[in-house]
Amino acid sequence: MALRGNISGTAMALFLCGLALSVVSVVLIYSATNTAAGGQEGLYLKQMIWILISLVIFFVIIVLPLRMHEALSYVYYFLLITLLIALIFYGRQGGGSQRWFDLGFFHFQPSELGKVVVLFALARYLSYSKRPSQQFRKLVFSALLVFIPTALVLQQPDLGTSLVYLTMMLAVLFFSGLPAVYLLLIISPAFSMITSFHPVSYVVLFVILIILLIVLRPRAVMSSAIIIINLIFGVITPFLWARLAEYQRLRIKIFLNPGIEELGAGYQIIQSKIAIGSGGLFGKGFLAGTQTNLNYLPVRHTDFVFSVMGEEFGFVGAVLIIILLGAIIFMGLRTAMRVRNKFASYVCIGAITILFFQTVVNIGMTLGLMPVTGLPLHFVSYGGSSMILSWILLGLLVNAELNWQDY
Repeated sequence: MALRGNISGTAMALFLCGLALSVVSVVLIYSATNTAAGGQEGLYLKQMIWILISLVIFFVIIVLPLRMHEALSYVYYFLLITLLIALIFYGRQGGGSQRWFDLGFFHFQPSELGKVVVLFALARYLSYSKRPSQQFRKLVFSALLVFIPTALVLQQPDLGTSLVYLTMMLAVLFFSGLPAVYLLLIISPAFSMITSFHPVSYVVLFVILIILLIVLRPRAVMSSAIIIINLIFGVITPFLWARLAEYQRLRIKIFLNPGIEELGAGYQIIQSKIAIGSGGLFGKGFLAGTQTNLNYLPVRHTDFVFSVMGEEFGFVGAVLIIILLGAIIFMGLRTAMRVRNKFASYVCIGAITILFFQTVVNIGMTLGLMPVTGLPLHFVSYGGSSMILSWILLGLLVNAELNWQDY
C-alpha cells in the first residue's frame, strides 16, 4: 500500500481544499438550476452522487502505489487511443461535437480522463530518458506521445482539451530539464500562427525569434529547423483557419469582440460579465442573482458556474474559489519539488499544470479575457467526468505527498 505513516498537514490541507470546492459546487449548481424561469432541478443531487463516487476513487488512488501506474502507463495509453478511435464511430453527437459515449446512466468523456493517461505515459518516458545527448530525441518522442491523442481529440472537435494536453506537455518537458531552445521550437510556431494574419506583427515576431536564436546559440541545424518551421506555420495558418469548424472561428472572433453577436454566442460572455460585475463586493445573496435566476446566463451550471459565484457571493466568493484552487496548485508544486522519484515528480507537475491551465482559462472566459473553450472549472463545474478527474488529480498529489520519501 502507498499510504504509510501519519497523514501530513499538507495532505490533509489538499483534501480539505478539494472538499470545500466540491461543497461550493453543490451550492452553486443548486442555485443555477433551480430558477424562477424554470431550470433543471435535481442536477445538484446528481452532482452530490458524482462527488461521492469521486471520493471513493480518490481514496483508491492514494492507497495504490504510483509505481503501479508507472508500470501500466503504456497499457493505459493504448486503451485511451482505442477509446478515442472508437469514439469516431460510436460517439454521441451533441453541441456540434462528438466527445462522449452514451452509457445510458451517464455520458463518459474519454478525453477528460485521457489527461491523466497522457500524463502517465509522458512521465514514464521522461523518467527513463536520462542522457543529456538525447534531448532532441526526448522532444520528438514526447511530442509523438502527446500529439497522437491530441489529434484524435481535436477532430471531435475539442480545442480546449487539446490545449490542455499540449500545455501539460510543455510544463513537464520544462521541468524535466529540456533546454530552452527546444521549448522555443515547440512554442514559437504557435505565435507564428497567431501573427500570420498581420504582416507587420509577423515580421516583428521573426526579428524577435532571430534575436533569441543569437542569444541561445543553438546548432546551425536547430536554428534552421526553427526558422523553417515558423515559416511553414505562418504560411499554412490561413488554410488551417478555413478548415476550423464554424463555431470555433466564431468563438475566436467573439473573444476579440464580444459585441459582434450580442444575441448569439457572444451573449454568453456579455451576460457573464454583467453577472460578475453586478455582484459587487459581497454579492446579491444566495438564490438572488438576477442573471442566474431569470435564466439570462446560459450554461451557468457548467462552463459559467464561476459567474454564478460572482453574482450571488460577489468578489469575496470569487476570491474564495481562486484561493482554494491556488492553494492546491501551490501545495502540489511544493510536493513536486521535494518528491524523490522522477515519475512521481513529473506526475505532480502535470497535475498542477492541468489544474492551473483550466482555472485560468475558465475564469478568464467568464471575464471575457479568454475565448469560450468549454473547459470546466475543476471541482466546481457540473459533470461526472470533470469531477472524477479533479479528484484523481488531487489523489495523485496527496499520494506523492504522503510517500515523498519512499518514491
